[in-house]
Amino acid sequence: MELLKDTHFDFLGRQRLFIGASLLLTVAGIASLIIKGGPRFGIDFLGGAVMDVQWTGTAPVADIRAELTSQLPDVSVVGAHDISGSNEMFISTRVEKQSDLDSVRQTIEDALARTGGAYSVRSFEAIGPQIGSDLRKQAVLATASASAGMLAYLAWRFRWIYGVAAVVAVIHDTLITVGLFSLANKEISLTVVAALLTLIGYSMNDTIVVFDRIRENRRRMVHEPLRKVVNLSINQTLSRTALSSGLTLLTALSLLCFGGLVLHGFSFALVTGIIVGTYSSIFVASPILVAWERWAGGAR
Repeated sequence: MELLKDTHFDFLGRQRLFIGASLLLTVAGIASLIIKGGPRFGIDFLGGAVMDVQWTGTAPVADIRAELTSQLPDVSVVGAHDISGSNEMFISTRVEKQSDLDSVRQTIEDALARTGGAYSVRSFEAIGPQIGSDLRKQAVLATASASAGMLAYLAWRFRWIYGVAAVVAVIHDTLITVGLFSLANKEISLTVVAALLTLIGYSMNDTIVVFDRIRENRRRMVHEPLRKVVNLSINQTLSRTALSSGLTLLTALSLLCFGGLVLHGFSFALVTGIIVGTYSSIFVASPILVAWERWAGGAR
């Protein structure tokens, strides 16, 4: 099935416009991160306490949030509902000292009691700051390892410049996504890191498809300018890109619209990453390849 047939868009002819947009988003995101002192990490990374409360009937999320906000400024209250009819509420907050855990738990339980309703506390877990620090390091290491592994694969499968272009595109995607989280003042949790790792693989796969077609066409069109070959290759893979990215984006948008607060960060990262990742394969990775070949004197 082909959605777009025989297209002849001059993608490289518009590269300055799109690279300019990328630079603008990247600079805005980095500026936001610098002003705010880095990303806004969630409890998973900073340490704190999480209480899982089981409700009979609908969980009064808004009432509990209103009760706790004035007493615990960093509190987060989200509700979850599964297909079995279970109603749960997850209450999380920063805890500066381990000795404060008992008072924090008592504050939460008092707020639950004032709200009324039938409920039971399923668990109360504490995440120490050292664990949060270790998780941050592991998240950075996982992202760096994934990028390094893909760079090595592309350098072996194609040429090293292909790997560099693809990794630059992935870094571009990650920076813009994290920057948008900062601009929107959204938390980065473990589920968001999972989404970022998923998007690294997704973006890299999309870039590999374009690069593979470029390599095939260069063998077949040895006397044609590289710019023409790259434009042709992008147009030839455009239908595949539109179908795969479009369908994945629809799924991510469904999660963003109907997944609730629990999945909001994850789905926001997916939606942002899919759009930026698809765009970077065309307007970031491919122009880098052409620019390098032109600079090295190997292309017209």
